Amino acid sequence: MWPLIKILPAKTNFRFVAFAKYAGVASIVAALASIFLALYPLTPPCGGLNCGIDFKGGTLLEISTAPQAVDLSRVRAELGGLELGDVQVQAFGAPSSALVRFQTPEGESSGQAIEEVKAALTAALGEVVFAKTEVVGPKVSGELFQNGLLALGFAIALMLIYIWFRFELQFGVGAVIGLLHDVVLTFGLIAVMDLEFSLTSIAAILTIIGYSMNDTVVVFDRLRENLRKFKVMPLAEVIDLTINETLSRTIITGLTTILALGALAIFGGPTLFGFSVIMIFGVVIGTYSSVYVAAPIILLWGVKRGEEEATPLPVRT
Repeated sequence: MWPLIKILPAKTNFRFVAFAKYAGVASIVAALASIFLALYPLTPPCGGLNCGIDFKGGTLLEISTAPQAVDLSRVRAELGGLELGDVQVQAFGAPSSALVRFQTPEGESSGQAIEEVKAALTAALGEVVFAKTEVVGPKVSGELFQNGLLALGFAIALMLIYIWFRFELQFGVGAVIGLLHDVVLTFGLIAVMDLEFSLTSIAAILTIIGYSMNDTVVVFDRLRENLRKFKVMPLAEVIDLTINETLSRTIITGLTTILALGALAIFGGPTLFGFSVIMIFGVVIGTYSSVYVAAPIILLWGVKRGEEEATPLPVRT
């Protein structure tokens, strides 16, 4: 067998619970910082997040000056005098391509604004191909933002119900707190890296919720089995034993997922870069929350054990 396939020993004995207090403090500080960064400044609809056209409203143009490279500074200077509000110009894929985002001026239709921008860009750059044009009105963008947040809240609520019925209430509360932890820190990442917050970002966060929940369910399943087997073992030791037993599976699954997402981030272009980065962060933080957020909630809450004859305790090394 290939020797590198063994990332971890067959049996580990890490004391995860011993560091739960420190991890909890770090998680609380990180969550509060993430909330502040995501909300400040308090400007609707997205606060401190870099909202895309989906949520802020406006127009998106994809331009190409092939075979010549597009002069981004000249595009910014040309559009700066048109009073278009928040204008964003960024390279997109090939050197000859760029994305132009702008808001429609008050009292002017989106069609008029688009024609003005196209005329200004053609006059400044010469021959320009407008590959794509997208227009999102402020009413539609506000509804998309609200629906996106509702989707996140609804997904977390469904996860609570699922875990509650499959396990016990304290398991569900632990899982939901872990999911909220992951979502809040992901918003912090988006704010810190100034990633565009759009419907694609919502899709990435929903995927993170599913991945984190899957990892948490694996840990909870083994924890429930161990609680039935080792009824006289202290709960903290049962949690440590459970996490150690599932550690190899968790790391291997996470690494293979990160490898695929890393390739997507490198070769997927600007459109998929933000999605890939959010997903990579979600895999890492989802694994962390399963160990240091969801499981410690079970320790704080406690669980009820049966009165059957207990299995002898395993020897700790």
